[in-house]
Formats: sequence, structure tokens, C-alpha cells
Amino acid sequence: MQDIIDLFLNIRMRDIIDILIVACAFYKLFMLIRETRAEQLTKGIILLFIATKISEWIKLYTVYWILEKTMTVGILAILIVFQPELRRALEYLGRSRFFAKSFVEVKEETVNKVVDEIVDAVASLSRQKIGALIVIEKQTGLNEVVETGTRINGLVSSGLLINIFIPNTPLHDGAVVIKEDIVKAAGCFLPLTDNASLSKELGTRHRAALGISEKSDSLAIVVSEETGAISIADKGNLSRYLDAKTLKQILIELYKPNEQKQSFIGKWRRKDEQREEE
Repeated sequence: MQDIIDLFLNIRMRDIIDILIVACAFYKLFMLIRETRAEQLTKGIILLFIATKISEWIKLYTVYWILEKTMTVGILAILIVFQPELRRALEYLGRSRFFAKSFVEVKEETVNKVVDEIVDAVASLSRQKIGALIVIEKQTGLNEVVETGTRINGLVSSGLLINIFIPNTPLHDGAVVIKEDIVKAAGCFLPLTDNASLSKELGTRHRAALGISEKSDSLAIVVSEETGAISIADKGNLSRYLDAKTLKQILIELYKPNEQKQSFIGKWRRKDEQREEE
């Protein structure tokens, strides 16, 4: 008991700061891998580590030797397997407010106009059941995506967006990339998601929207060609059956602090999950 008391008495302020930094780092790491395949892989690694220690304690020498060599070689395997998550973590650091300002801070006076133009175009496309895929670039650059399409570099307008997605036109099959108030390119190719649990009724546009939201912090808007339903993909999650009013609220709040926009989008995501269960 006295040893514990002495331990607490000898704790210095720098020790507390050290513990808080490590705790914060582990919390952020957990939030990054939560509900991803990395979460399951992490559990497997922890179980492997526990099995290695247990085999050492009870002197199962052959088992311990195999597990120890597996853990040693596993460091390289971890770097390969966790490459997408490591990239995501580094992008998260690069997107921190220390390095960049949000769209609202940089172009606050243009936000409402841009949002209105996008919503008007999406609502019109939805009524006409014309398929569309619009990607809004945020902090993660999408130049590699832009290079796969045709450069536009024109101001965002509902007329421009509608005309791009009119069937049988050269650019209607690809995605439009928007940065701030500029349509950077159209007819762009996006990476498809690897999520095998998606509903079979979701087509290529929805899978491409999820794919780009998994590999960047961008938000993708999808209009279904079959039903005219409006969906958004954000952080690898899909929210479906939005109306124009809801879409406008999401776009306006898109660049507000994370705790505000996540709670709003999360509400619609939960409603979407409830619809699918029904």
C-alpha cells in the first residue's frame, strides 16, 4: 500500500502530460479504425500477442517459438495490411485545422450561392430520374481523379451540372468534381468500394461514391437513375432517400466543426438503416 502511495506522490506534471498525450493518441487511433476491417485485424493481433505470452509463461517452447517468429515477421505484414489505414491516419493529420482552413472560412460569402446551385441541380435531376454523381473536394486533394476526366474549371451553376449529366452526352457517365465554387472536371472515374456487405440493388454510382469517400474526406452526392433517389456518401457511409431540404442543410453544415456535421448526417444515416431493416 505504501508503495502505491509513494508512486502517486512522485508523479510529476510532465508525467501527467505524457500519459494524457499517449491516451489521446490511442483514442484517436481507435476512432480511426473503428468499424473498419482494421478493427478486426487489431483484435487478431492482440489475441496473437496474448497467446505468445501465455505460451512463454507455461513453457510451451515449440508454440512460443512459432508465435514469436510470427510476431517478428508480422511487423512487415502489418505495414502492408494496414496501408489504407496508415494513409488515412496521415491524411487526418494533414487535414487538421493547424494546416488548413475550411471552405466556409475561405469562401464564406459564396457558400450559400454554391449550395443553392448544387441543390437546384440535384433536385432537377432527381425529378427527371437522371443519374448523377457529384464529388465535393475538401482538404484531401483529388487531382488524380480530376486527371481521369475532362477539365471544366467553370463556376458552379445548376445549368452546367444539369447539362453535364444529360443522357447520351460525352460526360454524363462519369463523376463531377467540385472544389469550393469551381467545377474542376467532369466525366471522372472513381475507385469502387471493396465493401462486400452492400445491398445488391446499389449500382456503380453508389459504389463509386462510397469508394471515393473511403479514400478521401470528400463528400459524394448520388442521384439514382432508376428511382431518382438522392444519396450522399461520407466517410465510407451511405445515407439514402434525402430530399432537397435535407441535402441543403447537410451541404451548409458540411464545413462546420465535425461534432456538428457528424451528428446531423448521423441522424439521417440511422433513419436510412431503419428503412432498410423494415
